[in-house]
Amino acid sequence: MKLVIFTKSTFFVEEDKILTALFEEGMDNLHLYKPGSSPMYSERLLSLLPDDYYKKITVHDHYYLKNEYGLGGINIDTPDTLPPEGYKGNFTRTCARIDQLKEAKRKARYVFLDYVFDGITIPEQKSAHTLAELKEASKRGLIDKHVYALGGVTLENIKQAKDLGFGGVAVRGDLWNRFDIHNEVDYKELISHFEKLRKAVG
Repeated sequence: MKLVIFTKSTFFVEEDKILTALFEEGMDNLHLYKPGSSPMYSERLLSLLPDDYYKKITVHDHYYLKNEYGLGGINIDTPDTLPPEGYKGNFTRTCARIDQLKEAKRKARYVFLDYVFDGITIPEQKSAHTLAELKEASKRGLIDKHVYALGGVTLENIKQAKDLGFGGVAVRGDLWNRFDIHNEVDYKELISHFEKLRKAVG
């Protein structure tokens, strides 16, 4: 099972140091997800990271960054938007509904199914799929190794995602909640939690 880490949706001072430490600990798939932000901030963050890790980064916005920094790919945050004209390279997709998966999987490297569990970053965001619906989707082959669970993924429910047949999980809130960007400089707890997440998907 694959582990994908999403960045926090806002930029913060220690971010490049923490991301570099996570890469050093074995993170091999980072999604740079900063909705509504200026590309200048993403450029600045990327310029602070060792370029050895660029191939492990996928961008959700400002797709020109993919070529400019030699990144791993782009993510299209809707199920039916086409990749940019003339785009060559890997792309992934995000879907909100199970019935979008079959079509989305055709060309994407992998597809996120969103709202699998109750939200952490946005607690009022509840799961959009019942357990019975997810089991049925797995039985029909809609959920498979090319579909990754997104939304509310925690150390505690990774096993459930694995049992449902997801090929990977995307973690955001469960990791970034271990570090208070306003009051902390020590991110040992966050790194330690990442190691536990890695073991859980292994």
